[in-house]
Amino acid sequence: MIKIFATLSLFVIATTSFAQVKEQPIKWRFNAVKKSAGNYTVSCTADLIAPWHIYSQFTPEGGPLPTRISFSSNPLLTISGGITEEGKQKTVHDKNFDVDVKYFSGQVSFVHAVKVKANVKTNLRGTVEYMICNDNKCLPPAKVNFDIILQ
Repeated sequence: MIKIFATLSLFVIATTSFAQVKEQPIKWRFNAVKKSAGNYTVSCTADLIAPWHIYSQFTPEGGPLPTRISFSSNPLLTISGGITEEGKQKTVHDKNFDVDVKYFSGQVSFVHAVKVKANVKTNLRGTVEYMICNDNKCLPPAKVNFDIILQ
């Protein structure tokens, strides 16, 4: 009787544990490439599992949450210009939001030029705020922090 009870208890615990697994259809990578003395190209790259997609920074009002990248203040860095998006962008009319939305599937990189003001090692810190969806559902908006070494 004890063996049966132990086996059933183990089964219930194992099933409950699997039910708690959080869905993670996106992985982020952050890196910097030195282009010349003090000049870097910084990339925030999202890798998505099909059929998930992430929204462009340029999603119109009334639509889903656009991807937003913010940088922490660092007096050693000059950040100018906009963030470009590198990936296969699709534009569709989303009947749920009743707007034309732009999104990326598979992989997208959000790229920005950064200049270090002095010949020193420093970090670029920031946050990516995003929302991902598939054809059936959207996951709640999420934030991921990053810390990229510039040397």
